[in-house]
Amino acid sequence: MRPPLPARDAANTIQAHLRRQPALRVPLDDALDAVLAEDIVAPIDIPAWANSAMDGYAARSADVRGATAEAPKRLEVIEQIPAGQFPTRPLTPGTCSRIFTGAPVPVGADCVIRQEDTDGGRAEVRITSDRDAGSNIRRAGEDLQKGATILTAGSPLGPAALGLLASVAVATPMIYRRPRVAIFGGGDEIVDVDQPDEILSGRKIASSNTHTLMALVRQAGGVPVNLGIAADTRASVREHFERARACDLIVSSAGVSVGEHDHVRGVLEELGAELLFWRVRMRPGAPVGFGLLQGVPWIGLPGNPVSTMVTFELFVRPAIRALLGQALPFRRGTTVELAVPLSLGPRLQHFLRAVVDDAPAPGGLRPARLTGPQGSGILTSMVRANALLVIPEDQPQVAAGTPVQALLLDDPAHQAAPPF
Repeated sequence: MRPPLPARDAANTIQAHLRRQPALRVPLDDALDAVLAEDIVAPIDIPAWANSAMDGYAARSADVRGATAEAPKRLEVIEQIPAGQFPTRPLTPGTCSRIFTGAPVPVGADCVIRQEDTDGGRAEVRITSDRDAGSNIRRAGEDLQKGATILTAGSPLGPAALGLLASVAVATPMIYRRPRVAIFGGGDEIVDVDQPDEILSGRKIASSNTHTLMALVRQAGGVPVNLGIAADTRASVREHFERARACDLIVSSAGVSVGEHDHVRGVLEELGAELLFWRVRMRPGAPVGFGLLQGVPWIGLPGNPVSTMVTFELFVRPAIRALLGQALPFRRGTTVELAVPLSLGPRLQHFLRAVVDDAPAPGGLRPARLTGPQGSGILTSMVRANALLVIPEDQPQVAAGTPVQALLLDDPAHQAAPPF
């Protein structure tokens, strides 16, 4: 059996065997958090025409300069231009047009006088300030110019990007398909929440991992496919893997250890899978496996709830992002300051559940403290945590005040390489 890999090597091994999903067109509103698979070139100027930035009067600066409350400038109002209509008359000296925000400005206008600096006249208006001379007009092409590339292939599509696509009439953007992620757990002692009597009586254990993984896959941008719970038999585990092959990524929890009832490895070997690693030199979550089942990547996670979540963050979440076409699959590492001393056990790389404060300590770094006991079955420690502290395996003792790396679990910034 191969020796356990460092977590960084395990993450890189997984990334090296992933291929982004094929491209397809989807309705614009279904493209949120997907990755664009084509360059988008602006077919028009945005704005397409010069328009007013506020309600007021479109005017010529030459006609309003010098206006004050004591010596107002008087202009003839020749038409009214609401948003959605185009002007019909150009301005000539001594004239203006009543105009509203977003409406096209008439020929000859080089400013819009805000209505607060007027008497609101309809046929004739008194201008009481010239502070808006030359201002308050959004020029044609000010945001986008026709022919400019506004988004490139590989761009993540957030709400602002969807609005940008809508502004150039892209109704069905080409995106990389969201990966379908098969999820299944294992163990005769496990039941789902549709059997509450078994759970609440203490006869069985709830399959919390199933629902945790379903939510994590959705958050990462994948489409979860729940295959249920495999019984502790080779036949049941095999049947679950055979159904999982229709998906783009297979994630199993439990069954990757070496116990008498851990059938995952044997079944994968029977099915001809290529197994690339089986354990990782870390805590929690050492029993992590990775391989290819007829070309479909499989990541086997440990069964303890905390171990499942930690290893998902380190290995599965970046895998889903890579399948989505994200160029930066890994969450960014951040330096924080340890608020309390640590004394760790085995010389393994540790990923500790922690709370990182918003306000920095006197030294300028944000302080971090553990959520409490770090047992791999204490799911409440993940509920309380907003970060994982990354402690290298050569640091079994860490003094308070030491700078350490952290993965902030709500950090939207990402990077290309593993930060651990």
